[in-house]
Amino acid sequence: MDTPLDSASTPAYDDVRTAPRALATEAVHAGRDDLARQGLHAPPIDLSTTYPSYDSRAEAARIDAFATDGAELDGTPVYGRLGNPTVARFETALARLEGTEAAVAFASGMAALSAVLLVRSAAGLRHVVAVRPLYGCSDHLLTAGLLGTEVTWTDPAGIADALRPDTGLVMVETPANPTLAEVDLRAVAHACGSVPLLVDNTFATPVLQRPAEQGARLVLHSATKYLGGHGDVMAGVVACDEELAARLRQVRFATGGVLHPLAGYLLLRGLSTLPVRVRAASATAAELAARLADDPRVARVHYPSIGGAMVSFEVHGDPHAVIGGVGLITPAVSLGSVDTLIQHPASISHRIVDADDRRGAGVGDRLLRMSVGLEDVEDLWADLDRALGERPGPPSVRGLHEVMS
Repeated sequence: MDTPLDSASTPAYDDVRTAPRALATEAVHAGRDDLARQGLHAPPIDLSTTYPSYDSRAEAARIDAFATDGAELDGTPVYGRLGNPTVARFETALARLEGTEAAVAFASGMAALSAVLLVRSAAGLRHVVAVRPLYGCSDHLLTAGLLGTEVTWTDPAGIADALRPDTGLVMVETPANPTLAEVDLRAVAHACGSVPLLVDNTFATPVLQRPAEQGARLVLHSATKYLGGHGDVMAGVVACDEELAARLRQVRFATGGVLHPLAGYLLLRGLSTLPVRVRAASATAAELAARLADDPRVARVHYPSIGGAMVSFEVHGDPHAVIGGVGLITPAVSLGSVDTLIQHPASISHRIVDADDRRGAGVGDRLLRMSVGLEDVEDLWADLDRALGERPGPPSVRGLHEVMS
């Protein structure tokens, strides 16, 4: 456990901690503000599952308080399912980056979304209004009603009309997975009225947008992606106000969807390079998107107006041949790693969505989704160029005549 030293040893500590700081600075220092006072430079990893507790009466009072209001436990930790100091550092840092009062981390993005749905259902608000496309498993969780929820699918313009007295949540993803479609968050938040808006910010990250500043009450991340950034950690996190965070902590404790401390450590480390990684990968992605848009083998390119490291494109030929033809790029699900990944959403990430719903949301059978990493743009383009196959040549005289006739 972290043991604070006398704060007098660092007289400027409080002033530095509370001063406004740029995102790049917060990414490096948030969640680490107390380290110098402890004589530490790197954040420690606390792997304990349980902790000594000699005053059982005091512990009983703390447990009662958590059960009542879900507040974070002050002082010595009790048990790993109630909270962990290493994970708490990541939560503090992510909340600072997203501009929210709190954040609650989970074992996966789907565990995080499930907890949100359970919190709203427990309040008797089981109806969800959602905008497609969403990540395929998010779509499936809502549609299948596995947690007792009922969903109404609509476009952004129809959100206000879709609201009911029992609507507990409005959910959007922008840029959306996998089409990269964008919504006007301020307009959507206004349409929600008093109903909480949840925005899946996985693709954008707080580097490109902060939904809480535009009216969202909950910001969801599959932290497995850009927040971790290296393809070696699975996690989810919800940034929100303290009132909702308290309820999410209670659900996490009851259901056990806790984040392992080592994962919390890796995520905190990943945040320190998040702005650098996102901006570098976004510059490469923008260049690749431009080249793909000019390529006759590509029917359509999707790239967000806010930028980002994700590119989706539809090919004239066989998308499976492209997947099988890459060499440097890895054909795999997931995204946000330092290396470039490509996948066919209709076959994998969105396969679980009904085919008609999938196509209706713009996820066509020729659509490919690429997560651009940190490789050199020329190497990536050379690999894509090979995988796309031969370029169509100019039509022969006979071929031209046949086309014109």
